[in-house]
Amino acid sequence: MTLLKKIITIGLLWGVTGALNAMPASQLWLAEEHAGTLSVKPISAADGYHNQPLVVDNGVYFTQQVQSPEGAQTDLFFYDFTTQEARNLTNTPVSEYSPTLYPYDDGLSAVVVEADGSQKLWFYPFSEAHSPRRLFEHIAPVGYHAWGEDEQLVMFILGAPHTLQFTDLKGHLPKVVASDIGRTLAYNPARAIYSFTYTTQGQQWFASFNAKTQLVTQHFALPNSVQYYTWFDNNTLAYAIDGRIYTRQLDNPNKVQLWRNLSAYCAGNISRLSKQGRRLVFVCDRA
Repeated sequence: MTLLKKIITIGLLWGVTGALNAMPASQLWLAEEHAGTLSVKPISAADGYHNQPLVVDNGVYFTQQVQSPEGAQTDLFFYDFTTQEARNLTNTPVSEYSPTLYPYDDGLSAVVVEADGSQKLWFYPFSEAHSPRRLFEHIAPVGYHAWGEDEQLVMFILGAPHTLQFTDLKGHLPKVVASDIGRTLAYNPARAIYSFTYTTQGQQWFASFNAKTQLVTQHFALPNSVQYYTWFDNNTLAYAIDGRIYTRQLDNPNKVQLWRNLSAYCAGNISRLSKQGRRLVFVCDRA
């Protein structure tokens, strides 16, 4: 499974390159449940930026910083559970972030920092017979995204403040759903809701957006230090504080449970999480 190498334009803006050079070191760890026990091991090096994991059946998509004669940028990588090795999927002179399975073709959607500094959403096909393409010409700067149903999606649009915007592939203009939002966007198909976090009057909330009713619902308050979460199942979400991972349920939001204390594996802070089945991948931000 290899993405077509796409040369867009050689040379990142120096401002973007400088920011990438300053990216903090982060490491990916894989935790697997076996008969009630948890095995934990690193699946990336610890001396660079390895982040934004997406767990699938056969491996993990993620973003990694790479060095080249032109400077530093990020490419999309894939860690294979069978070979226990990672490979670069994009190899471009521009930066790709936020790998997400594209539900309407065989490939990934990703945020691309284009040669002029624009951040737009692209599609990267798995087949070498097809070229990557920009999905939206008019929507920027995109930070993150999550696909729903009927060619719909939500996007984190950078600004002052950052906004959650809802749109589709059918040409409708995006609609601002919420402001001052957090960095994690997800879709819960069983509940048909997009989930996100946002801050209002100094308090951060875990919230959802229903595309059919166009309503935003506040579910429960979150510690303001929490920036990332993942769904464990259709009712349970998880987030980390320092090296501990906690779970909460939408049907019983006031009950907070410690899922695992993983401080022994991460001397810094656990940030992003991605879970599928018995596998959880977490990002350890180096202390």
